Amino acid sequence: MFLFKLVARRDCWVLMLAGVAVSCGQVVLPDSEVATIPSISRPEPAKTAIDSAYYVVQPGDTLYSIGFRSGHGYQVLAAWNGIKPPYKILVGQRLKMFDPGPEKPTIVKPSNDPGSLVRAPVEKRNSSQKKSIVSNDKKKLLKLHWQWPITGIILKNFSQSGRKGIDISGRLGQSVKATEAGKVVYSGTGLIGYGNLLIVKHNETYMSAYANNSLLLVEEGEYVEKGQKIAEVGKLASGQAALHFEIRKNGNPVNPLEYLPKN
Repeated sequence: MFLFKLVARRDCWVLMLAGVAVSCGQVVLPDSEVATIPSISRPEPAKTAIDSAYYVVQPGDTLYSIGFRSGHGYQVLAAWNGIKPPYKILVGQRLKMFDPGPEKPTIVKPSNDPGSLVRAPVEKRNSSQKKSIVSNDKKKLLKLHWQWPITGIILKNFSQSGRKGIDISGRLGQSVKATEAGKVVYSGTGLIGYGNLLIVKHNETYMSAYANNSLLLVEEGEYVEKGQKIAEVGKLASGQAALHFEIRKNGNPVNPLEYLPKN
């Protein structure tokens, strides 16, 4: 038989049932019946902060989006990490977010003299070659003739945006057009604060960005023409229908009003 015993303690009753105490709505088991919850050792998540010395590539990242977000630009990150065109990166890849400095010269051992060491020859460009490269770059830049992505009033200028583009008022669903011809290098929602974002690469120096869209109409890798509809206007964080627009030069934001035609 079970032994039942009621014991009054202040404002609650204790029921002793075969060695099990029920007190104030709680069940207390004998030490022999208490289950020990095993501790689970979980690995620490990899560092993904964009301002860390290293960045671990996440799903959906591209070198262009990482360069855009960090402000370094894809060309600089490619140089720092030895990444060559078409700038492919892999999930989990660890990228240097700093200049590692010049590489040590390659040492070559001639087969006829194993004991001697010589430096690998370094290709040098003469002044005429340098001038031709500079002039070619200038020609490429001169080919860009920017147009406004949408027609609207400037809600926030370059200074007011913290030197990161401008906000242009619009209508929800209004057509967003490419300001110049180029290749879409990012199309998605992976950059916090930019919503539905498109980044178009126009040449090795300039890119344009179109943020907070309600709809994206082009995909990564697609080539777009100047004036082509690429998205539709969405809302800013304030709830107002508008487009956030940026122009990046070598990865750094520049004032779009210095490039867009004067109305």
